[in-house]
Amino acid sequence: MAKQVGFGIIGIGNMGSAHAQMMKNIPNVKLVAACDIKESAFDRLPAEYRDSVICCTDIEKFWEVPGLEAVLIAVPHYFHVDLAIAAMEHGKHIIVEKPIAVHKKEAERLLAAAEKYPDLVRSTMFNQRTLPAHRKLKSLIDNGELGEINRVTWVITDWFRTQLYYDSGDWRATWAGEGGGVLLNQCPHQLDLMQWLFGLPEKVTAQAKIGKYHDIEVEDEVNAYLEYSGNCTANFITTTGEAPGSNRLEIAAQRGKVILENGELSFIRNEIETGKQIRESKSGFAKPETWQCRINLLPESRPQHAVIVENVANAILNGEKLIAPLAEGIRGLELGNAMLLSGLKNRTVTLPIDSDEYAEMLDKLVKNSRFIKKDVKEYSAENMSSTY
Repeated sequence: MAKQVGFGIIGIGNMGSAHAQMMKNIPNVKLVAACDIKESAFDRLPAEYRDSVICCTDIEKFWEVPGLEAVLIAVPHYFHVDLAIAAMEHGKHIIVEKPIAVHKKEAERLLAAAEKYPDLVRSTMFNQRTLPAHRKLKSLIDNGELGEINRVTWVITDWFRTQLYYDSGDWRATWAGEGGGVLLNQCPHQLDLMQWLFGLPEKVTAQAKIGKYHDIEVEDEVNAYLEYSGNCTANFITTTGEAPGSNRLEIAAQRGKVILENGELSFIRNEIETGKQIRESKSGFAKPETWQCRINLLPESRPQHAVIVENVANAILNGEKLIAPLAEGIRGLELGNAMLLSGLKNRTVTLPIDSDEYAEMLDKLVKNSRFIKKDVKEYSAENMSSTY
């Protein structure tokens, strides 16, 4: 039998219980422990775990479970940093659900603590990096197949939510309960992919609409304009108030146009680079001749989250390179923070952002939030059951 890494999960809500179900099918992983502040949460675990997994409502007892080597943290956003640091202090490898923190300054605190434990494997759950279309797109960009990128547009407006969704918990869509809206809850994967594929911009100018479609105190629509070094610009548009909505990524580059939509990649390849055509064409209107390139994608052979967990286990067992290192989790978070900072301050923001300025802005919003965490334990347990 293959060597297995003993895993524990903190937070047995919708995501935590899904991770427990998923771990049953990973050969190099064994779930040995689960932790939640509510005893009833353990009823969500698959039946076959009832006799083999040690369930704890006391976090200190959780750390002492025999065979516990790695921890997957699937609790509300505000608790990610402290639990991740505590896990490392107890010698545990970690996977932190997205986002790794609510804002950049907290992420910096986590990463500074993580530097003290270089022998521990530290990952985040950016599972969408494993999707065949995203991997292929990353390869096309990194290998120079597209040439210089001029413009990126990502319209991600299929996050539709009703008022009932937001009313399902008084912590939902509040600064004190969640720390943000569509950028922090629904878009962390897309924000991570933006920086993973294209890097971070130099400037961000955004409009962030607070409660445009819903009775909420956080943003439910964002339109952002990003300026990169060189000639590249980007538009990032997202909302939870549009139906049917779209999820379309379009890249205009010197060698053509790539569109990612409905899980499919299309590449219209220019025979001549656009810049060369602009400079040398003898016609005022002639576009470059094009080829319609077919891009074959391998099928998704494994569930995305399972690939990340297996990758972390392999990193522990044999040093396999991480797909989503924890240190990279700050980048997409900073991009989202920059959009919100720009939108709420009504000005262009230069990256890297001032983490103190953002933390101070958020602190003021939290103090005026309609949600007050009277009982942190009660709030935590309720939020652990949340979905995106």
